[in-house]
Parts: sequence; C-alpha cells; structure tokens
Amino acid sequence: MIAALGLALGIATAVRGNQPQRVAEPVAQPARAPFATFVAGSGIVEAATENIAVGTPESGIVTAIYVKWSDDVSAGDPLFTIDDRDLQASLLVAKANVKQAEANLAQVKNQLRLAESVPDKRAISVEELTNRRGAVAIDEAAVQSAKAQVEQIQVHISRRTIRAPVPGKILQIKTHLGELAQAGVLATPLMLLGNDTRLHVRVDIDENDAWRFRPGGQALAFVRGNPDLKTPLRFERFEPYVVAKQSLTGDSTERVDTRVLQVIYSFDEGALPVYVGQQMDVFIEAPTVAAARSPDETPQAQLAGHTS
Repeated sequence: MIAALGLALGIATAVRGNQPQRVAEPVAQPARAPFATFVAGSGIVEAATENIAVGTPESGIVTAIYVKWSDDVSAGDPLFTIDDRDLQASLLVAKANVKQAEANLAQVKNQLRLAESVPDKRAISVEELTNRRGAVAIDEAAVQSAKAQVEQIQVHISRRTIRAPVPGKILQIKTHLGELAQAGVLATPLMLLGNDTRLHVRVDIDENDAWRFRPGGQALAFVRGNPDLKTPLRFERFEPYVVAKQSLTGDSTERVDTRVLQVIYSFDEGALPVYVGQQMDVFIEAPTVAAARSPDETPQAQLAGHTS
C-alpha cells in the first residue's frame, strides 16, 4: 500500500510539473508600432533648455531659499543665498578705508591750495610745490584703490546670491536652510531648472538601428502605462556622437553596454500628462533595410535637405 501511494504521488507530481505555466498578464499593455517600418527607442522627457543644474561658485551655508518646487522664475531672479557675513565684515573695513583715504586726500589738497595761494612765489620752492602735487596724485590713487576694494567685495557678496540663468520652472530642490552647499559639479545638483513651455524628449536609438534613422520621418511618443495617450513629435536635432546608454528601462533583456544615438524631438507641454524626467516609448518612421542602404538617404543628407 505504501509503495502504491508513493507511485501515485510521483505520477501526480510529474503530471502537474508538465502542465504549461500560465503567463502573467502585463500590468499595462505595451504600445504598438504605428508604422510599417520603424526604429524605436526609449525617450526621457526634458525641458526645452535641457535640465540646468544650478550650483554655487563658492561653498557655504545656505541662509535663504527664495523659491519652491514648480515656481516659474525669470532670468536674474534670486534662488538661494550663501552665508556672506565674512564678506559683510570685510566690507565695513573697506568702507572705512575709503573714508580714511578721502580724508588724507582732502588734507594734501588743502596743503597744495595753500602753497599755490602764496602771493610771493619765492616763499615756496618749486620742489616743494611739485612734492605737494605728487602727494595729491598719490592720495587720489589711494582713494580709487580703496573704492575698487569696496566694489570687489560687493561683487563677491552678490555672487553669494545664486540667480536663475534663464527663465523657467524649478524642477527640483536638493538643498535646505543650514546645509553646506558645495561648489563645483555635484552628482545631485542643488537645484534643477528648465524651461518647460515646450517639452523635449531625448530618444535613445540603438547603434545597430542608428543607420536607419531619418530626420524627416514621422515620430510618435506613447506614455508608458497607457498606450492610448500619445502625441506626434516635431524633430529638433540629433547629436552626431554615439554615447553609452545611460537611461535604462529596467527590462531584464536590456544590455548595459549599448551605445545609442540621441535624437531630440519636441511636443506641446499640455499635449500629455507627463513630467520632466519621465520615460516614454517613441516610434520613428524609417525606410526599409533595402531603401536605407542608399548614400543619399543618410541622416546627414536628410538633415541638410531638411535645414535648407
């Protein structure tokens, strides 16, 4: 009986193991290509000015932040301020030096005026008169130098207030009051700014398909998670240098050593409910392999005709 039960259990396990596994349905249906022949790539949404990483020329403690997320700013608007108390103290000394230099200048000018007003020219030597005029010139230069020192410190103080380089929207803020803001190029910028009046999408085309890309081809972008949301794209430019792929989709079959040609398209900001930094699926109409072999159909030749 035990042997029979073991045999029955083995048969049941084998039968169950040989049954086809049920394929899990995708969370969202992927977009379908709208063209008969095409090249495809993942695109990442960015601002029309590209995403500008705002930094500071000097490291220091953040003492004020004037903007918040999604604020629209104009060129020159203040974004945040770095502690400038050390410069303010130096400015007080520099202004005092200006007053001292001006007082010295007033004194030597008065001495020169007295010398020049002597009725009898024999009462003062030519050498003495020349020395007094030289002292006036030296003190005038000292006043100018002191004022220049004040202006220099004021310029350094103004640099401690970081301002928007271009009009746009605040996309990201990664600094806070009281934190040390490091100068230089940072992995995570202190602030991210970009003009989103018209959004761009940077499409990565695999180097194996780059030779089939044509600037004049139609292009459509689909929102990931809802293939019913799509918009036509307008060609802006392509960067004629193939780079290592950095924007990964997370697909298990994706290679990380792929090099891509980056093509930039644009679309109206209100056309789709998307945000800067979001990935999209992009399909670009392309000629068949046979037609794409013609030298006159290269991307450079198409771009020259498109520009003219």
